Amino acid sequence: MKHHVRTARRGVASFDTAVDRAFDRLRGNVVADRVFYAASELGDFGLIWVMFGTLKALRQGDNLAGALHMTAAMGVESVLVNGIIKSCFRRTRPPWEVERPLRVRRPLTSSFPSGHATSAVSAAIILSEDDDLWPLYAVVAALVATSRIYVKIHHASDVAGGIAVGVALGLIGRRLMPTTATQAAGRP
Repeated sequence: MKHHVRTARRGVASFDTAVDRAFDRLRGNVVADRVFYAASELGDFGLIWVMFGTLKALRQGDNLAGALHMTAAMGVESVLVNGIIKSCFRRTRPPWEVERPLRVRRPLTSSFPSGHATSAVSAAIILSEDDDLWPLYAVVAALVATSRIYVKIHHASDVAGGIAVGVALGLIGRRLMPTTATQAAGRP
C-alpha cells in the first residue's frame, strides 16, 4: 500500500512540475501577466461570480431571487471548500518567495483544492443554465482557475482537484439554488 501511495505522489509531483514548466514559457509576457494576475484578483472571494449573478438577474428582468441564490451558493461553496475540505488535506502551497511581476494576495488556507478553481467552475455551471452567455462564464472560469497556477499560488493538481469539486458543487447548486427567473419562482 505504501508503494502505491509513493507512486501516486510521484505521479502528482511529475504532473505539477510538467504543468508549471509549461506555464514558465508564458510567464513574463506582459499581456499574459496582466490577464492572469487580474483573473486571480477577480476570483478572490468569488466577487466576479456574485457580479455575474447580479448582472444575470438584471438581464432577466430584475430577478432578485436569482442574484441572492448565486450569492448564497458562493457563500456555501466557500465554507465547504475553505472551511472543511481544505482542512482535511492541509497541502503546502508552492514556495511564496518567488519573483512576481505584479502584486497578488497571499492566501492563508491549505493549497488543495484550489478555492478559485472550485468557485469558478461551480459558479459557471450554475450561471450557465438557460443563459446565452454561458461561453463567457466558461472562459472566465478557465482563466480564473488557471491563473492560480500561473501566479504560483497553487499546484496544477490543486486546480484539477478544485475543478472536480467545482463540477460536483455546481451541479448540486444548480438543483438547489436556481438562478433563472422561472426556476427561482418554482416553475419548471
